[in-house]
Amino acid sequence: MDITSNRKVREGIVVSTKMNKTVTVKVERTIRHPEYSKVVKRAKKYYAHNEDLAITEGQKVRIIETRPISKLKRWRVVEVLV
Repeated sequence: MDITSNRKVREGIVVSTKMNKTVTVKVERTIRHPEYSKVVKRAKKYYAHNEDLAITEGQKVRIIETRPISKLKRWRVVEVLV
């Protein structure tokens, strides 16, 4: 029996590790402008829970949606990508 999850998964770059057990991850996406058809980059920052504290700034990570952990944290780090 295969159970699928409806949780959102994002990949991004770690921007900040200054908080305790929390990293800030910047996720970029590209969209096409509806009128001018130019490809535009959009970015958003997410606060993600990181228990092991081994992540440094500049690393690429995969985050997954989870229950609210604090006021702003709704994501957690699943793995560090190469």
